[in-house]
Amino acid sequence: MTRQIRVPPGAFTGSVDFVGDQGSEQAEVEVSEAIVERLRGVIDPELGQDIVELGMVGGIEVGGRRAVVTIALTTPSCPLRGQIEHDARVAILSVEGVDELEIKMGVLEPAAKAALMDRARRLAQNEAPTTSIPAAARVLGIASGKGGVGKSSVTVNLAVALARRGAVVGILDADIWGFSIPRLLGLDGPVEAQAQRMVPKRMTVGAGELRVLSMGFLSGEDEAIMWRGLILSRAVQQFIEDAHWDDVDYLLIDLPPGTGDVQMGLARLLPRTELLVVTTPPVAAQKVATRAADMARRGHLRVAGVIENMSSFICEHGETYHLFGSGGGERLARALGVPLLASIPLDGAVAAGGDNGSPIALGSSAISEIFSELAERLATEISPLTDVSGCSARMLDAIEAAVAESPTGPA
Repeated sequence: MTRQIRVPPGAFTGSVDFVGDQGSEQAEVEVSEAIVERLRGVIDPELGQDIVELGMVGGIEVGGRRAVVTIALTTPSCPLRGQIEHDARVAILSVEGVDELEIKMGVLEPAAKAALMDRARRLAQNEAPTTSIPAAARVLGIASGKGGVGKSSVTVNLAVALARRGAVVGILDADIWGFSIPRLLGLDGPVEAQAQRMVPKRMTVGAGELRVLSMGFLSGEDEAIMWRGLILSRAVQQFIEDAHWDDVDYLLIDLPPGTGDVQMGLARLLPRTELLVVTTPPVAAQKVATRAADMARRGHLRVAGVIENMSSFICEHGETYHLFGSGGGERLARALGVPLLASIPLDGAVAAGGDNGSPIALGSSAISEIFSELAERLATEISPLTDVSGCSARMLDAIEAAVAESPTGPA
């Protein structure tokens, strides 16, 4: 006869069955609880959390001195399957009253797998490392769905505009493969170290200051960085954890395009990061940019707003031409339920300033004024969130709806 045993709430999310006669119900519960607690010591090496907390233990059956335990993996070809099974076997056989054990290895259903990954991200964020970034500093990730939308130039000019307001602004160039921040700011040379931490390069801007860290200070501008995902993530982690970001008011992170390892690592390392999504007017660019917002949803990051770059071209006679279409930024912002923070026209002076290491926001022009207004909005209108878990369900639902409308679906 099989009877269901109730395990105290929070101890285990699977099912526990008792087969036959093993004495008192209290003894049955104790054996079941002991198995669950032992399995809490079995860590998924990839996700860094125990298999009970991750919901990978699908069920436990206890009969006599025999136990049958079901463990579900994220994929049938999991390269760590053998290690997880071995660790689970050792842990369970250490329970008093269990002499015989069968472990059934299965695969999580898609919905359960999605829930596991969501749980793993939240747990990792709760254990985010300590950094020198002040608690009051605002962390803004500048993201895009694809390359070529001017994300790096937006990062640099926004940082300059914030510094001109008197702020100390850090710029972390997380685009390890395609770094361009040093060129855009006219900075070069090796990075110095102090107390075993990297010291960002400093640049005075008006009443404020920029503090910049980039792979471009560690590698030649013409040298290819041939690193894969885990090494890329580790490099960004070092830029965050092993650098002096003390006293910054803002930290702007120039993310690589897309939704890869660096973005996922950032969500774990700095869960208070807010994203500014950069797009251009075409519908195709808008749809691709939606993926960056979907990445934010999956990583439990807040999307603070949308910036439309290359929105139009204004000729010397005052005529406005929409060379790449129009309305992409507004459509994206409306779909995500966030504000369109700025529409920046196409201007050759932006590219020229970047090539010369003199960002256009340093001067006085119509484009410079747009970046000043963008900095003003971020500083005074768009309030930062101190608790990302409190993001409104409305915004998350809007992002999900926008992703569902994309012809390619989520990335």
